[in-house]
Parts: sequence; structure tokens; C-alpha cells
Amino acid sequence: MDSGADPGRPARVEDVHALAEAMPHVTCERGPAGNLIYQVGGRSFIFFRTPRPDAADPVTGERYGDVIMFWVASDADKHALADDPHSPFFTTPHFDGHPSVLIRGSRLGELSYGELAEVVQDAWLSRASPRRATAWLDSRGFR
Repeated sequence: MDSGADPGRPARVEDVHALAEAMPHVTCERGPAGNLIYQVGGRSFIFFRTPRPDAADPVTGERYGDVIMFWVASDADKHALADDPHSPFFTTPHFDGHPSVLIRGSRLGELSYGELAEVVQDAWLSRASPRRATAWLDSRGFR
């Protein structure tokens, strides 16, 4: 986490970018529609989705254009985030069996910067090689 950022302030979309880019061995690719995809070792860990029919306003049917996908380590982690009715995270049937959660950029402010930093770090850890994950955890004194 950026040591200069207030961990309690509301998270913003630009924080997703800054936090992802701050993780080691990260590259940022562009999808076919120009959407950003953050990868570690060639494996995506954060993906800015294009509007899709599975994530749309239930009243108007308008597809959400601000959905961000974060990989998670396990199905239990996914359900801990997406099944909490107070959480801004969600999933759709399209992602059944996929280790990821979704959040709309417009709802990131429901998370604190510190909470978002943890989600980004966990996403990175879920996709980094064991060697890279161990080195990062060791560098932070987490192991």
C-alpha cells in the first residue's frame, strides 16, 4: 500500500491502477476493446471489463461500463466478498466456478483505500508464481 495514502479514505478507480502498478513484476496489457488488464508473469489478476450482458442494470437493462474483475485465491474468498449483502462486490452466473469477483468502479468508494489495497494484493498473490509470492510476502514481513 502507498505509505502516503490515507488507508481510511474512500477508494477510487485511479487507486486500482496505482496499486496494481505498484506490485512487482506487473505488466499492463490492453484487451481487444482497449480495456486494461493487469498481469503478473503473464497471468491476469485485475481486468477492466467491457460492457457485457451479464452485468447490467436490472431496471433498464443498460450494461455496466465500469466493471472491474479481481481474481481471488479460492471459492471461499469469492463467496466471502460476493455473498455479503453489504459488500459492493458481486458475481454473475457467467463467473460460476471462476475464481474472481466483480465490482463497479462507481461503487469503489464503498471500500476504503486500505481495503482496496488488500483486495489488489490478494488478487496479485492469487496469480503470482509461488516464488514471487513468497518473495513479496517475505519482503513485507508477512511470513
